[in-house]
Amino acid sequence: MSFDLDRTDRRILNLLQQDSRISNQALAEKVGLSPPACLRRVRRLREEVIMAEVALINPRLVGRYINVIVEVEMVRDQLDIYDAFKRKMDTIPEVTQCYQVTGEVDFMLILMVEDMESYERFTRQYLSTDANLSKFRTLISLRRDKFSTAIPL
Repeated sequence: MSFDLDRTDRRILNLLQQDSRISNQALAEKVGLSPPACLRRVRRLREEVIMAEVALINPRLVGRYINVIVEVEMVRDQLDIYDAFKRKMDTIPEVTQCYQVTGEVDFMLILMVEDMESYERFTRQYLSTDANLSKFRTLISLRRDKFSTAIPL
């Protein structure tokens, strides 16, 4: 399912992805609309296209120093096993992203943890004890060179 976006909608969305706190007046000026017309478009986009507006926090400033990427392989290709794993990952705060993928592994997890001890606790509690998990491989990020939540439009 897709939503028809014209050039002005795309400009509005690009600007909101950069700064969702921009005033309607400033946004209207940047996209060449009157403030009421801009507000109508933004309301429609918030109802139909925008999933959420959030604050992005510097992880280091709140004690999340390590970015971890985990490849997970399940014991069998079964939807109920996959669904149970996804539900479990949804409940774990350290898991910031969970992707079911094609290829040699079944899932890719992105975690933000305080330290290696925190990651070890995570693996012992959630991965090592999962009977449906065949194996997992850990990649530790040395640094995050690029991070963006923006979708190119």
